[in-house]
Amino acid sequence: MNQFLLNSIALFTAGAGVLSCAPQKQEAERPNILFIFSDDHATHAIGAYGPKHNNPELHKFVQTPNLDRLAQQGMLFNNVFCGNSICGPSRATILTGKHSHLNGMLNNDTIFNSAQQTFPKLLQAGGYETAWIGKWHLFSDPTGFDHWQILDNPGQQGTYYNPIIGSPEGQEKITGHTATIITDRAIDWLKSKRDHSKPFFLAYSHKTPHREWVPGPEEYDLYKDINLPLPTNFYDDYSTRSSALKEQEMEIANHMNENDLKLVPPGYLNEEQLERFMESYGPENEAFTAANLTGNELAEWKYQRYVKDYLRSVTSMDKEIGRMLDFLQESGLAENTIVIYSSDQGFYLGDHGWYDKRWMYEESLRMPLIVRWTEKTPAAAQNNHIIQNIDYAATFLDMAGLEIPHDIQGKSIVPILKEEQMNGWRDVAYYHYYAYPDWHMVQPHYGIRSERYKLIHFYTTDEWELFDLKSDPDEMNNLYSNADYRDIVKAMTERLEKERVTVGDTLELTATSKYNR
Repeated sequence: MNQFLLNSIALFTAGAGVLSCAPQKQEAERPNILFIFSDDHATHAIGAYGPKHNNPELHKFVQTPNLDRLAQQGMLFNNVFCGNSICGPSRATILTGKHSHLNGMLNNDTIFNSAQQTFPKLLQAGGYETAWIGKWHLFSDPTGFDHWQILDNPGQQGTYYNPIIGSPEGQEKITGHTATIITDRAIDWLKSKRDHSKPFFLAYSHKTPHREWVPGPEEYDLYKDINLPLPTNFYDDYSTRSSALKEQEMEIANHMNENDLKLVPPGYLNEEQLERFMESYGPENEAFTAANLTGNELAEWKYQRYVKDYLRSVTSMDKEIGRMLDFLQESGLAENTIVIYSSDQGFYLGDHGWYDKRWMYEESLRMPLIVRWTEKTPAAAQNNHIIQNIDYAATFLDMAGLEIPHDIQGKSIVPILKEEQMNGWRDVAYYHYYAYPDWHMVQPHYGIRSERYKLIHFYTTDEWELFDLKSDPDEMNNLYSNADYRDIVKAMTERLEKERVTVGDTLELTATSKYNR
């Protein structure tokens, strides 16, 4: 064989080697994405978000050192809002990048249509390995995931201890605290179950702090001999606002049950766990029974029990999140893994005297969002853009370098994370809650929130509310009929109707729940 031919073969072989290596190098440079997701986590139960105006002293008792660490290393978003403050619909919105009226999941009685386009399917098609481990709560098997393990007790709510885990292989019951079990499974997948030749997307999804707020055994005695401060509007009488507020069934004083208040132990505890539970709650329950409290004293005892358990549960989860963050660092994954923390919606911690979510008021409308993206996002940064959960799908795809389909309603926040100049970002968040009659009896309503104002329409009773969030951040004074705000009402009403058309929310305005009271 002559030298020219040998040289040609050598050049061809080298070129082929370059071509075959190029995609692998490109894959290696694509970031991994870890989406840490919780259920019903209020921003005022995260230390990094700082004190809340109606209960600033409560901040001193919030213990979330690992989420606070994440915020110090990345960007914290102050104005993130859900489009429908209830578990299943918010999750469906995150998966699809579409509001409830387009993804079909209006309430928690709906089975999510898993055949539709979701960001995990698009990530898979784009070369990512995808996994969901933890709470799912969409009533259909996850699709678009190479691996999944979900809480599979009736209703897919899961339990705080000894959960049933469902997967393509079937069900298994695991002994232990659920937050720890979910973390164990997520770390195990990262260590040994994934395809290490691909970038990954992992949703590491906690049940905590969903109702009924059972902490890990090491947190049972947090705040034991402390009285937590009350919100200034704990005794809200709902005057000036819609009649819907007087129909609701979510008052701490009147609507919590014995399981919520730990007056009876959870039925899923084993003998050892029950002994530990009773060691902490038993003496306090005996003292409560003997005291025979009534009126405000009874309401405030319930508040103390509830908020302590809520914050204890959050601390239990935060400890597990810390374990995950430590694993990323120790394994060398931290440098090329984007870490996102969020929750499906906020929650009331005695604000307006309530627990739960559903309303368009700030505490349940607002979602936490913290993003750490090494070398892309500045440390200890904060952002005030109006973000919605429709934006998550577009953001995940953009992080992966993939095209965002035109039918996704949200926008990528990647330019915000990189602190690039932003033009034409949204100036209002759109909201629509549908489920009525349903748990907690919250009337259907829709509305918009701008930087300063919020307009809400309770359409089954045709009542309106306008709030000036600058002068009234607790939303205590409905200004809809105030003559001084006539021009604001007109402008916000016109903008609301424009936004309804823009997002395609032209469904008939009727209640949609199948709930049978």
